[in-house]
Amino acid sequence: MKTIRIAVGSARRPKVNAVQLAAASFAAHFAPDTNFEVNGYEVQSGVSPTPTSREELMQGARHRAEALHETLRQQNIAVDFFVGVEGGLDVVVENAVRRVFLESWAYVCDGERGHFGCGGSIELPEALAEKVLSQGVELARAIDVFAGAVGIRDGQGAWGVLSNSLISRQDSFRLATIAAFAPFYNAAMYGAAAAAAG
Repeated sequence: MKTIRIAVGSARRPKVNAVQLAAASFAAHFAPDTNFEVNGYEVQSGVSPTPTSREELMQGARHRAEALHETLRQQNIAVDFFVGVEGGLDVVVENAVRRVFLESWAYVCDGERGHFGCGGSIELPEALAEKVLSQGVELARAIDVFAGAVGIRDGQGAWGVLSNSLISRQDSFRLATIAAFAPFYNAAMYGAAAAAAG
């Protein structure tokens, strides 16, 4: 049985569990009897606690993966894939109205090449968006107040609160991770597309 080692640039349970579930869903696409070993490590994102643009979200996910790659390389820890996941806000103006979306992004690299994936978007109520964007309250704190609970980030997350528990924070990171891994587990398609374009 082949073991593929994945390092996640966070030790938070929803993020590590999301990557484990994602890996289980595409394991058969790598090789029969593939076993994934997933471990979380705390690294800095290099961005604000609540990113407020798609660019910052992508930068945070990439930075986590690349910082983890460098850290584990220095420690001589062998890993096949490095995953950075980042959640935050994307602000757009649509029909002259500001709309703020919660998004989850993943970046996966093998030490040489890397790819992004997004776990979808859900619109924030304007009152919650205002607290974060105008008053500078971190989303994790704002959603606790908004929902009247404590520690939502480590459970259902803002995704769970906003979707009435139909989509959890973990679900959104799982989808982002599956999307980011696609060029690796579906290499034949991505290779064929590159060959046709070139």
